[in-house]
Amino acid sequence: MKKTALIMAGGKGERFWPKSRQTLPKQFLSLTNDGKTMIQLTVERILPIVNLDDIYIATNASYKHLVLEQLPGLPEENILCEPVGRNTAPCIGLGAIHIQHKYEDAVMMVLPSDHLIKYNDIFTETLCNACNIAESGKNLVTIGITPNYPETGYGYIKADKDRPLKKSFSVERFVEKPDYDLAKTYVESGDYYWNSGMFIWKLSSVLSNMQAFMTDTFNGLLKIQAAIGTPDENNVLENVFPNFVSDSIDYGIMEKASDIYLIPGNFGWDDVGSWLAVERVRGTDSLGNTLSGNVVTVDTSNCTIEGHDRLIGTVGLKDLIIVDTEDALLVADKNAAGDIKKLLASLREKEKESYL
Repeated sequence: MKKTALIMAGGKGERFWPKSRQTLPKQFLSLTNDGKTMIQLTVERILPIVNLDDIYIATNASYKHLVLEQLPGLPEENILCEPVGRNTAPCIGLGAIHIQHKYEDAVMMVLPSDHLIKYNDIFTETLCNACNIAESGKNLVTIGITPNYPETGYGYIKADKDRPLKKSFSVERFVEKPDYDLAKTYVESGDYYWNSGMFIWKLSSVLSNMQAFMTDTFNGLLKIQAAIGTPDENNVLENVFPNFVSDSIDYGIMEKASDIYLIPGNFGWDDVGSWLAVERVRGTDSLGNTLSGNVVTVDTSNCTIEGHDRLIGTVGLKDLIIVDTEDALLVADKNAAGDIKKLLASLREKEKESYL
């Protein structure tokens, strides 16, 4: 069966401020040493199993030019611009109806644009296995990351290991982000996996579940699909899509459907959720620092410092994140890295939107 992919690239990447901005969010930045942006790496790693013509990017209109610049071989019609953000379920539904317009049925991989993978060969092998499971029935397949510490910032998926299927397990339930003690229990049990936000299914499978559990959204998608390729396509999209309920695919379908399977992912996954991820991606020096740009340190340890041409000098610092850009400087305690969104909220309150 034809393999296709939908890459979700509409996020703002606010926890990577001030480098990630509304006009240039995280997925269009390079955070690795090879100079490639995150969305370029995402596309590159699936090219062994998906033709570029069968890769679709879901984003918003203001980022369309960035997609065209960074993925020059991608057909322009494969860039799907959401009029407004409506969470992952409507986004995935929009991708599914466009791919169905091209192919009556196909395997659809749904991937975030801003994750990093260390072992691409293992990743593609995992995806191929997921495609086989998806093709073998009405199965909805997700990839769960084998946890190596009790992370409280991720949702978890509990697998029923008494019900295996082709190197996968039946999913018992999805659970919300836990506190530390509960996360520790999850990891120790060996039955829970981090929710990666990656899904694989046939178009017919996901759309039939959307019809069953998200009927209003499904009916709206049919209206959009009927207008694809016509002069009214944009008008219908603009009129219908904003009326969709903002639901995640987890809540809208995965928590309610049957025939859900999880494949453990052990390919060096990182969701690059905040500046804390940079040291995992780039590594650290002997003092635990991750330095980029024109940086000179004295008695500085366990810091992430991101600069450019302007000299950054530090003395006697520890456990800080420092990010210097042309018009903004971030200095944050590593323990507060997840609260950068609060700073952005404060910028909005103080009418400093030009820095967002």
